[in-house]
Amino acid sequence: MSNASRILIVEDEDKLAKLAADYLRNAGFDSEIISHGDAVLPWVRQQHPALILLDLMLPGRDGLSICREIRSFSAVPIIMVTARVEEIDRLLGLELGADDYICKPYSPREMVARVKAVLRRLQSASLETFHADALSLDANRFRVAAAGREIELTSVEFQLLQTLYRQPGHIFSRSKLMDSIYQDQRIVSDRTIDSHIKKLRKKLDELLPGRELIHAVYGAGYRYEPPASGQD
Repeated sequence: MSNASRILIVEDEDKLAKLAADYLRNAGFDSEIISHGDAVLPWVRQQHPALILLDLMLPGRDGLSICREIRSFSAVPIIMVTARVEEIDRLLGLELGADDYICKPYSPREMVARVKAVLRRLQSASLETFHADALSLDANRFRVAAAGREIELTSVEFQLLQTLYRQPGHIFSRSKLMDSIYQDQRIVSDRTIDSHIKKLRKKLDELLPGRELIHAVYGAGYRYEPPASGQD
């Protein structure tokens, strides 16, 4: 199979890793299993998988630091897998650039459903490319360009910007934004959206310093306001 259907399973529990690989194979995916954290980054740099299932607790290097470094060079979708149920761990994983998380013990069927849902969102986003005077959104590469510069977003960050960008000035509640990126109707904290928005704003500020493109509306949500014409 091509890398477009290859899932990297980073898991040190041998039985769980093989079970996940079996279910993914039955769903039409190829997979690779890595059990030690130190081996992940070299493999990802060379192989470019379609998605990574990344365990939080690993021998060698831990999942959060792996996620952080992957995001320095790749927007590959990452689903964090953790047995630690404290919300702070989930939020930290998401803020570092994970696209989703799943808690142990998990149903293999749910895991496959999550993988398919993340890849569907990416496929849907890649069908559209948007342009504006200030920003150019490339949905095929999850990149945003302006003023001769370009930044790369994670899939979740891109979906949030895409949703806000389509309707300038419209106020989106956190629940609406959650629905746009978590279409399986799961219940997540408002702080999850805030965490993604915070990182998205930081990246947009690197692209257009001093321009506040995403505005928080107290008690209501967020809206996108393009820069005034002629400022670029």
